Amino acid sequence: MHKFKQLILQCRSGFEKETAAEITERLSQIGVYGYCQLTEGQGYVSFLGADPDALLNAIERLDFNRLVYIRQWTLATDWLELSRDDRIGQLLEQLEDLPRCGEVWAEYPDTTDGREMATFCRKFGSALAQRLKRDGLLAPQKARAGWRLQLFVLSGDQMALGVAPVANSAPWPLGIPRLKFPKQAPSRSTLKLEEAWHWFVPRDEWDQRLTGGRAVDLGAAPGGWTWQLVQRGMFVSAVDNGPMNDDLMESGQVEHCREDGYLFVPAKPVDWMVCDMVDKPMRTAAMVVEWATNGWCREAIFNLKLPMKQRFKESERCLQHIAHELKQQGLNFELKAKQLYHDREEITCHLRVD
Repeated sequence: MHKFKQLILQCRSGFEKETAAEITERLSQIGVYGYCQLTEGQGYVSFLGADPDALLNAIERLDFNRLVYIRQWTLATDWLELSRDDRIGQLLEQLEDLPRCGEVWAEYPDTTDGREMATFCRKFGSALAQRLKRDGLLAPQKARAGWRLQLFVLSGDQMALGVAPVANSAPWPLGIPRLKFPKQAPSRSTLKLEEAWHWFVPRDEWDQRLTGGRAVDLGAAPGGWTWQLVQRGMFVSAVDNGPMNDDLMESGQVEHCREDGYLFVPAKPVDWMVCDMVDKPMRTAAMVVEWATNGWCREAIFNLKLPMKQRFKESERCLQHIAHELKQQGLNFELKAKQLYHDREEITCHLRVD
């Protein structure tokens, strides 16, 4: 394990400072200290300075699903400068002492420049996996290896070699689920709710938690999120003073309530409340507390729109406020948040109240 020198943390371009603040805070809570290297807009952060055992301990102990700004992480070597003559051969020399892995991902920064490496990564990752299988260095799929080999590629000759625990990292390369925009949906925001479900609701629980029942969509117009709820067989109260999509209204599953979403009170409790309204994040947090403490919904997905400055501090303040208020009421709950691929200046949160 002595080869590990850094944690590479992938994030949305422009949120490197928030990612650095988050990982530094979370690692300090388990006694791991170091420093971050970052450049604004590069789409990733490197955490350095801790010894290899501490970094290994961190990626195993920290719950990846509790991290907000970090889309994917890799426990990695120093940056490798590879000759183009035999890149794979040079990487094989670095594999000694790494845990046995069951699959290979070649990833890159989610930036304009980074995406130019997508084709190279797909081909090179596949070639490396084939070579590892041939040499018996890749665990058989049936063996369910606990680790994944991950390359983080900056260019054809500069990359870092690393690993990530399969059960404690993003289940998609770059931390981005590949979703296709449904042509029938009223707006592209529909993908935001679908991505949230992929992050927050285990796929084997979709039939139980995301099928049928009743939902409320606050700030619904023109209906991007309502469309997702209708597709899951739910009856939806779409709350918005603005116009809703005509085709959606003809489904027979949508009641359009022309009201202010922040003031809306459901006639009876519902299964889901979703909210993508634009306002100060603490106002949305207070509204979510009201819904949860009054028992108006079992689960909620909502966005917190972030200010231009001190975004990490503000998101922490809002999440801590919700958690504190629900604990004060003696409620059992689970609260998670993630900055999704389809998010912009915001984070998406999920609350489940037992």
